Amino acid sequence: MEEPALKILFTFFVPSGGVETLNRQRFYALKQYGVNCDFLYLQEGTGLQNTVNTSIFITNYVDEIQELISKGNYDAIVVGSDLLLLKTIREFGYQGLLIYEVQGLGNSKEYVDEFLEIHAYSIVNECSDAILYPQTPHLQQAFEKYFPDKVKFCFNNCFNTNEFHYQALPKKNGPIIGWVGRLEENKNWKDFLSIGAKLVQENPSIQLWMFEDSTLAEEEERSAFEERINELNLKEHLTVYANQPHQKMAEYFSIIGDSGGFLCSTSKVEGFGYAVLEAMVCRCPVLTTDSDGVRSFITHNVTGKFFELGDINQAVQEGKELISIAALREEIRQNALKHIEDHFAPEKYAEHFLNMIHQLKHD
Repeated sequence: MEEPALKILFTFFVPSGGVETLNRQRFYALKQYGVNCDFLYLQEGTGLQNTVNTSIFITNYVDEIQELISKGNYDAIVVGSDLLLLKTIREFGYQGLLIYEVQGLGNSKEYVDEFLEIHAYSIVNECSDAILYPQTPHLQQAFEKYFPDKVKFCFNNCFNTNEFHYQALPKKNGPIIGWVGRLEENKNWKDFLSIGAKLVQENPSIQLWMFEDSTLAEEEERSAFEERINELNLKEHLTVYANQPHQKMAEYFSIIGDSGGFLCSTSKVEGFGYAVLEAMVCRCPVLTTDSDGVRSFITHNVTGKFFELGDINQAVQEGKELISIAALREEIRQNALKHIEDHFAPEKYAEHFLNMIHQLKHD
């Protein structure tokens, strides 16, 4: 692949969660091919503690955004989810490629339909040159349905396993069950606490570790969370880690995996699910709802385990299997790592991305 001196701007609302991870991952993937990537976020966020050696702009002032775009001379701008910004950039008279990207939308598949039909349809059709999304079944179906004639690109996100990987650390005494997310409806912390409480009742040596972005939780949700912990008598079994740097998560996932525990993902809907992928890379088995985006990684009893959303007893049963059946657990750990290395390599992402730009430039 020849080295195009491309310049790309990626935008999103806030540097946090999966999109912030994706942006760092694709920065490294594309940099290997001589592509310069800058980032624009509309507000501050905890992900800014994860350093990237490029320009990261934080502003939601239209005149500042217009100035940085005109100075930046970008070949393409990839706008993450933000319809208003997509429209605004096109109205500036920006002449480069404008790509609308969706990594996840809302907390139900019904919401995706409603959003695309009522809010996105005309703006995306009029203002973007193409749509980009991961290989998530509900997103694929929705975009095919509402944008049959629009140019669309659908390929896996990427992950650099050379940089973020398993680490051998001192082993903990009892199994640890982890959870990663924001304290909000879609990430479904309530079910995690219920699953954790049942497992702890049966095996008091179990510890629960929850990793959250505390800057994105509503006060009401935080109070409900504290209340539920007390109701379930989990205080002594639960540790909450707030706003951890990304690199530190490799240590935590490795410790959880080696403890005999697992990551439990209780999300209702995921566009991609980076936390699940990251756990797998660190040899930490995953028990997850079938939140759609994770289908790219999880095959039941091969690379992880599924349970039915809301079925606490099934989750407990599957969790007990992961803890107690050593041979299955070890097989899942090995298969999971190999699956991510094979299917989510940065080189593959760069190839897809550059083909997309090439195709759009020459259409």
